[in-house]
Amino acid sequence: MAFETVLVANRGEIARRIIRTLRSSGLRSVAVYSDADADAPHVREADTAMRLGPAPAAESYLDVDAVMRAARESGAQALHPGYGFLSESVALAQACAEAGIVFIGPSTTALEIMGDKVTAREQVAARGVPVVPGFDATGLSDDQIALRAAQVGYPLLVKPSAGGGGKGMEVVVDETHLDAALASARRVAKAAFADDSLLLERLIARPRHIEVQVFGDAHGTVIALGERECTLQRRHQKVIEEAPSAGLSGEVRERLFDAAVRAAESVSYVGAGTVEFLVDADAPDEFFFIEMNTRLQVEHPVTEEVIGLDLVALQLAVAAGERVPSAPPVTGHAVEARIYAESPERGFLPQAGSILRFDAPSDVRVDAAIETGSEVTGFYDPMIAKVIAHGADRASALAQLDAAMAETVILGVETNIAFLRALVTNERVVSGDLDTALIETLLPVSPAAPSAGMLAAAKQALRDEAGRATARFDGQDPSRRAGRVWAALTDAGARDVAFLTDAGDVVDAGDAEATASLPTAIDADGAVWVSEAGRSVRLRPLDRRARMLQRLAARESAAAATHPEARAPMPGNVAAVHVEDGQTVAAGQPLVSIEAMKMEHPVLAPHDGTVHLSVAVGDQARRDQVVATVSAREPGAPVPGTTEGAA
Repeated sequence: MAFETVLVANRGEIARRIIRTLRSSGLRSVAVYSDADADAPHVREADTAMRLGPAPAAESYLDVDAVMRAARESGAQALHPGYGFLSESVALAQACAEAGIVFIGPSTTALEIMGDKVTAREQVAARGVPVVPGFDATGLSDDQIALRAAQVGYPLLVKPSAGGGGKGMEVVVDETHLDAALASARRVAKAAFADDSLLLERLIARPRHIEVQVFGDAHGTVIALGERECTLQRRHQKVIEEAPSAGLSGEVRERLFDAAVRAAESVSYVGAGTVEFLVDADAPDEFFFIEMNTRLQVEHPVTEEVIGLDLVALQLAVAAGERVPSAPPVTGHAVEARIYAESPERGFLPQAGSILRFDAPSDVRVDAAIETGSEVTGFYDPMIAKVIAHGADRASALAQLDAAMAETVILGVETNIAFLRALVTNERVVSGDLDTALIETLLPVSPAAPSAGMLAAAKQALRDEAGRATARFDGQDPSRRAGRVWAALTDAGARDVAFLTDAGDVVDAGDAEATASLPTAIDADGAVWVSEAGRSVRLRPLDRRARMLQRLAARESAAAATHPEARAPMPGNVAAVHVEDGQTVAAGQPLVSIEAMKMEHPVLAPHDGTVHLSVAVGDQARRDQVVATVSAREPGAPVPGTTEGAA
């Protein structure tokens, strides 16, 4: 190889995955980290590690100068950017070239052209690759955009010209929603990519998202290494990916491969890349170019599983000047599930916390960012692991994946595992009847009550903890955690233990005794986490007084009017304030937007009334912090947007 030391300019599971291949290739690895990741697994697994800066990504993983300083000081001769962060940064690639460091990725020209959706459309269209009808909104006024949008026809998809990953995308069903969508898309694009230029495209009614893995070398060869089905998405973020696609004919597949190779050849592409297409589920012979991702993809493991190649090793070889091999045949079927620290029952809100226990499933591939003891913070993407199953056919791969997720234990943060299990066993998914809106048909996700087995296991965990606390403190004042546990058990005589769920329900464990050994853990607040068949719940023990107060509060809440306080759904930055203090608002009207974990979450008015703001743009909000209060509308006062109550 032309290099011996490689700096991995990333974090989490992709950093660990790259380090694994570097080790097997006999190359020295250099990890980088922010203050939030000082004790992260990827830092310990590398041969050496370099600090970048504080926890915010803009001051660490997105700081080109800091990354290059780490590369120079560590003696790295090459840099692998992973995906996300600076993986498609022209500035980083250029800095590497100037420093004589090999950038394991394409040329700056390819990054520049394919990094802008408008330029990329024009580039590939000139090579005969079909594109979705649409237009570049750069330099146009909102009135001009509205005129062009009407010419293309609704529904439309508004998306940032720079960046990817679904950030900033807005669906516009008609002209009345266009202004709000443009404002939101620009705001997110400016914050995420420092570029608020937009592209508007016709929205395909029932699209399938198919991408082709391409690989090019410095000798002018570009090959296609199969396609991936990435149709199962939520908020434009992929959730389940598989290879090969379940819905392509052989003839369409070959046309897709040809179009993908032509797109990559148009920029003399070198390295791993992905050309993404929309395929109309109702007209599967048609497909349209979306964009080209000039990097390795999150879902690359499913391709590796069916073609038998290590794509990171191939990236290293191509970066060292070697030629790409012939494309190997596809064998079997692979499916990947992305595990996120999020709450499906609360609109998939990202979660943060300590991983009290992580048990990975056996007999499948697991690429994880976490281990027992890891911290999941609000600074980065909430994806914490990927589970990948490979079977002889699609049915067996799906069944394997479901069984593996049933084995997975994650305690300490809420996850989407139970939702993923429901998804991979869904009738439409199993039959291959897919489109990108399928997940929306399964929403909202209703909270499920803890099973009798979970309650019994939680009760037993409390007994065990109380026993340990008694021995440890021997009559002295216990810790907060042990004190809460002991109070709940002592008050109930260790028989009728009650718990409060995160949904706000009080549940009684009764006289149930644990008959199966379910994984449990107790957090710093004395709450018991229990896992059963991939699903985890958090149960807070209640003493007699707490039970009485909870039931009283529930009765009062059921009889009371909507609470006036609007609260932040999660920790984050106040990205926008949509109203003025003292303004009259309507129920459901957006008041502020909280940005965290690459997403923007609107906080809505709980009812009609007058708003009083508690935060400003740029403030940091805590989870459940009051960001605004809406005093109820006086009887006879007009409802916003109407003449009701007017004289």
